[in-house]
Amino acid sequence: MPTFFNKVFEDASPVAPLGLVVLEGAQTLGKLIDSYLVNWYNRDIGVKNARFRKDTFIIPSKCPRFTTGDGKGIINDTVRGFDLYILVDVGNYHCEYNMLGQSNRMSPDDHYADLKRIISAAGGKPERITVIMPMLYGGRQHRRNSRESLDCAQMLQELYAMGVKDIITFDAHDPRVQNAVPLMGFDNFLPSYQIMKALVAKYPNLKFDKDNFIIVSPDEGAMSRNIYYASVLGLDLGMFYKRRDYSSVVNGRNPIVAHEYIGSNVKGKDVFVADDIIATGDSMLRLCYDLKKRGARRIFLASTYALFTEGVDKFQKAYEEGLFTAVISTNLTYCKEEVKEHEWYIQADISKFIAYIISACNQNKSLSNLLGSSERIEELLKKMKQEAK
Repeated sequence: MPTFFNKVFEDASPVAPLGLVVLEGAQTLGKLIDSYLVNWYNRDIGVKNARFRKDTFIIPSKCPRFTTGDGKGIINDTVRGFDLYILVDVGNYHCEYNMLGQSNRMSPDDHYADLKRIISAAGGKPERITVIMPMLYGGRQHRRNSRESLDCAQMLQELYAMGVKDIITFDAHDPRVQNAVPLMGFDNFLPSYQIMKALVAKYPNLKFDKDNFIIVSPDEGAMSRNIYYASVLGLDLGMFYKRRDYSSVVNGRNPIVAHEYIGSNVKGKDVFVADDIIATGDSMLRLCYDLKKRGARRIFLASTYALFTEGVDKFQKAYEEGLFTAVISTNLTYCKEEVKEHEWYIQADISKFIAYIISACNQNKSLSNLLGSSERIEELLKKMKQEAK
């Protein structure tokens, strides 16, 4: 077990029996997390009290639907006195349910409704409830412009009212939305280390120096993520400013008129671009085109959630034209198998990281070591240099 996380497992003492409820659409990730927890609690950290050890921490549950489309939440085992963690993937568009004889895809609204059903089914019996929601429901609607709803803030207040003690999320579009629930825990983690680890594993000969590599932010909203990478890696930082047409709305957003680049010369350098979400991917591909025109060598696109809402054909075509080298994303939300089969797609596994977070919370240990990843990235780069000698 990595020495960096030793503090999490020193004098392992869970505060309550651990339970993991995995909602529909998050089973693949949930099983990976459960396998780590079972190994640690039963063997590696050797929890002494037998009631804290399990063959699986997943508590069976389901959210069946009536033919009218109405649903209900059912938990098939006791959760009384449990430290309960509920894993939900609101971005999984592959789940279906029957309504009036027709098959319907579950939307983020449906996944969120099922989450509330499961919390209600628990009946207030758990010792505490923590919701693990990697992609924050309504996260892109985090602030109000004119007469608009505040979906994410309203969701957080609803969960707080239902007795949820903590929200664990990843790369929130704007983490300041936690101000809506100042008395509820809100832990926002970044998968920076896991993304860098996946990138280095695929391209071990990358040279992270100012002559060969540069970080570029796709817009002003993603600056904090890219500043972090530039600071940890000691690289220059550039930025694109998206000039939008605010007089019109297309597909729920103001269309981009042009990308204006600000920063160091990218000619002859590998470029790393990080953002939270790739939706249609149009702005990312336009950015790649602009960078290639400026002489960029290889372009690596990193996104916590690569959704490809309009498919990947345009990405495959752009890859064949040499506009980018790879897309690195995570398994925090659903991804089609055919996407994973493309040679340009790299997936970073976050399940072990989530298992560490759950274990630390279950023991009331500090999460500060887990919130930052600079030390682990530095160790990764040091290992790269040693292997290159």
